[in-house]
Amino acid sequence: MLRYFAIFIAVAAWAEVSAYQTSIAKWRQEREAKLKADGGWLTVTGLFWLRDGPNRVGNAPGVFELNKGKTLFRADRGAVITADGKPVSTVEMNDPNISFDAGDLNFRVIERSGRYGVRLKDKRSKLRTAFTGLRWFPARESYRVTAKFVPYPKPKGVPILNIIGDHIEMPSPGYVVFKLNEQELRLDPVVDEGEDELMFIFRDKTAGKETYPAGRYLYATMPRDGKVELDFNKAENPPCAFTPYATCPLPPKQNILAIRIEAGEQLTHK
Repeated sequence: MLRYFAIFIAVAAWAEVSAYQTSIAKWRQEREAKLKADGGWLTVTGLFWLRDGPNRVGNAPGVFELNKGKTLFRADRGAVITADGKPVSTVEMNDPNISFDAGDLNFRVIERSGRYGVRLKDKRSKLRTAFTGLRWFPARESYRVTAKFVPYPKPKGVPILNIIGDHIEMPSPGYVVFKLNEQELRLDPVVDEGEDELMFIFRDKTAGKETYPAGRYLYATMPRDGKVELDFNKAENPPCAFTPYATCPLPPKQNILAIRIEAGEQLTHK
């Protein structure tokens, strides 16, 4: 009887490991599909900062007029542009969710530290057509850990430098403490605007070697019962690893770890 029970336990453990590996493989496929999709980061091919008044931007068939932080796009006569699938001649672009299309091109206005810019996406981007796929460390369950969440009395602003040199503050509800590779570590998460998950911007000793030099991102669900699950097998490269026109936040100094985390996404090209 004990022999059969041991066999049952071993089979159950194998099934659990197999299910986990399958879930990671599925997540990674979805991650790659998002990058390659229409509108994914591989289609981002330009970022043009606006000045007050009329602006001509790249191949946009019209003029972006910036006035006191508000942007209006006026299409050239005869130009064919669409917004939400409908032909238009002007577009008020005061919401980052508003964009318009001109053939394979998509235009959207973004704001960064009081500056306004036009982000250009191209469905036929060379970044997209030349993409050969992501590279990953082998998924290992030892890199899935449960962290203790320590809340701040009230959310505090974490100073962050982004890749274009802006200093910003992102809100953090607390910090996490966990053990990895027999070391106790701490990370400060932030919550991106409009999101309901924790974002960990970190760098470890693999950066610049196997992984992206500026660091990586890890997302986790909000704390539950004082705990947060961190699965470093899902650590991913930031958008600036794929396009020079992203404005990625960089790791704060307290999230620069003095260990190697051999898990998650690697450099696409070495």
